[in-house]
Amino acid sequence: MTTVANGDRPHKTVAANAVTCLVAVTLIVDPAATGAVTVRRSPLAELCACLHSVEEAAHHPFSAGWVARVHASVDPGLLARAATFAPLWSAFRARYMLPLTATGSRTIESELAELAELAALPIDDFTAMTVQALIGKNSTELMTLAAAELMPRLRLISSSRLAIGMRVRGDPVGFRAELVDFLAAFAADAFAEEWAQVRSIIDRAAADRDRDIRRRGPQTLTDLPTHLPGDDPTRFVFDKLYAATAEVDGQRPCVLVPTAHGRPHFVIKHFPGYPVVVQYSANVATAPSVESIRRTLAALLDPTRLQVCYAILRTPVATAELATQLRMTRPQVSRHLRSLREAGLVHTHRNGAAVYYQLDIEAIERIGPELLSVLYR
Repeated sequence: MTTVANGDRPHKTVAANAVTCLVAVTLIVDPAATGAVTVRRSPLAELCACLHSVEEAAHHPFSAGWVARVHASVDPGLLARAATFAPLWSAFRARYMLPLTATGSRTIESELAELAELAALPIDDFTAMTVQALIGKNSTELMTLAAAELMPRLRLISSSRLAIGMRVRGDPVGFRAELVDFLAAFAADAFAEEWAQVRSIIDRAAADRDRDIRRRGPQTLTDLPTHLPGDDPTRFVFDKLYAATAEVDGQRPCVLVPTAHGRPHFVIKHFPGYPVVVQYSANVATAPSVESIRRTLAALLDPTRLQVCYAILRTPVATAELATQLRMTRPQVSRHLRSLREAGLVHTHRNGAAVYYQLDIEAIERIGPELLSVLYR
């Protein structure tokens, strides 16, 4: 069993019940710690999500309207500055673009307070967080990477990352001042109005999560996207494309940050010495786990199940009737229906002794409109 270096410590291949995940992020939560899991609103984190959607608009159809308004109304010079800093909020966001502390419920009026925390971040930590974002890895080895090793790696990734790497290595204080100045300008010119629009969504999500934390404590983590079931109530495993393990307690809490524009991404940050931060969509149903996608695809690979989907597309059908239509036994039909149900592709309702099944059209649409068009033929 191999280990992989990460931001906190090595992490072994994870097995959670019957689900095996080659790489995952595991949070080990002290059940006795007060305030080990908390929730907060963060305009800076939402600004980061918005900037990411501007840079990678094709991946964020739900933010397309806002992105179009930004391109139509924001000064081209400000957009050009955004492009130069874009590697800091691309696929691997810089840790300082998410809350650096666990306390506080930010409003847009106190946006500058979050920027002040960024401006006051120890410069070595700022540099290390920037290097992690540029390389796109959590490894602690990157924190002490010499310029002679860093620059060749960045040159192989992109010229824009190389340019930032040279600036942050040459004058980290000056580079950070320029970054904070840009974030303040962009927030005032392009983000304040949008924050007023999405804040109610984030407020509701945060309030719901806060109530759940008071009711269930750390077990609220099991409701987050990509969570894998397990038997240990202190270990919370999330299906991600890298391996890491982080310990959570009262001194180093896990901060949950709902986002409107971060959809469909699910972000976990665990830089040593700072709270673990989880940014999740305010509509958590939009961020399925990798395992749920595997189940869905596996369920639809079987041609007989596609016939079942077609049979229950327009109207609910009972198992016995499906068996007659498809010339199968009831147990055979039941097995196929169970696979479709476990993949989240059917609705059920009972009428007396009979259970009726109908295809979940929205679930099929989320997979792709082409599949739905095939079934509607």
